[in-house]
Amino acid sequence: MTTTLFSPTTAGSLSLSNRIVMAPLTRNRAPGAVPTPLMATYYRQRASAGLLITEATAISHQGQGYADVPGLYAPEQIAGWKRVTDAVHAAGGKIVTQLWHVGRVSHTELQPGGGAPVAPSAIRAKTKTVLIKDGVPTFVETSEPRALELAEIPGIVEDYRKAALAAIEAGFDGVEIHAANGYLIDQFLKTGSNQRTDAYGGGIENRARLLIEVVRAVTGAIGGGRTGIRLSPVTPANDVVDADPQPLFDHVMRQLAPLGLAYVHFIEGATGGPREIADRPFDYAALRTVYRAAGGTAAWMVNNGYDLPLAQTALQDGADLVAFGKTYIANPDLVERLKQGGPFNAPDRNTFYGGGEKGYTDYPALAA
Repeated sequence: MTTTLFSPTTAGSLSLSNRIVMAPLTRNRAPGAVPTPLMATYYRQRASAGLLITEATAISHQGQGYADVPGLYAPEQIAGWKRVTDAVHAAGGKIVTQLWHVGRVSHTELQPGGGAPVAPSAIRAKTKTVLIKDGVPTFVETSEPRALELAEIPGIVEDYRKAALAAIEAGFDGVEIHAANGYLIDQFLKTGSNQRTDAYGGGIENRARLLIEVVRAVTGAIGGGRTGIRLSPVTPANDVVDADPQPLFDHVMRQLAPLGLAYVHFIEGATGGPREIADRPFDYAALRTVYRAAGGTAAWMVNNGYDLPLAQTALQDGADLVAFGKTYIANPDLVERLKQGGPFNAPDRNTFYGGGEKGYTDYPALAA
């Protein structure tokens, strides 16, 4: 039988009705970092996806980097997310949450006590974050970070473990560890942001140490079959770069292989940009070969600019799941629209970040 986007599959412990995944999309609609009933509506509308991955969700106050993004470190946040997961499950969907520590991609106004954001090294990210000024999302330069002390790192690993347990308490089917797009774990991985000289800096094994410790802590808490990870080997998002990413990610995949993950989620090329970067070539097929040769069995999820024909080609070439991002913002019933070949609503970029129902829960379904 031919595998299509609409064929059921499994990812670790997750049984999925199709291979279409809603990618994590930051929407800045959680004032005080608490998920709202409106968010429950938003995710329920999209529950026909084989898997929903929530917007990135901070594992601690220190992990916050943008205004009005949700957290998973306080009782009221867990309760808010429980409304979301209940709504999705009532609609027949599966949902995991993306665990997030932004590291240096933050601002002092968002940090506990107005302190500096933390990073592997005290190197400021040439990027922007979002503050809410008089109710209006405003892009501002990130603040100067401080380098994490060696003694602080076990506490961050523990925050990931606690957040994974909180996610299960909130009713999620699993978690995705955000190790991509220039946030904290990615900052440790890559040479452009990590100039440490201790056990977490220097060679590939040291730079990958935090990632592996976090994954082991999370899988130890909730099981590998409920744990995914997101990686972006070459994206320039948030001012990250590595001098030689292929051997770095070969090492990462060999380390992940025995941990029994549900899925590995790759952003191919530049996040929200070109799939091929001329000065940053990367062989994803070779990486999958390395992973499978090391015994890795996780479902392979691809992401970046996919449409139906490209997604079908990816499945034929060995992918198991295909994530769709911005298309899901405007098309809550994307699965049905893909089945019928469209039409597709166009997203309103002016309502991507912050606000209320407009551009969030008011996009019409095909049936309407």
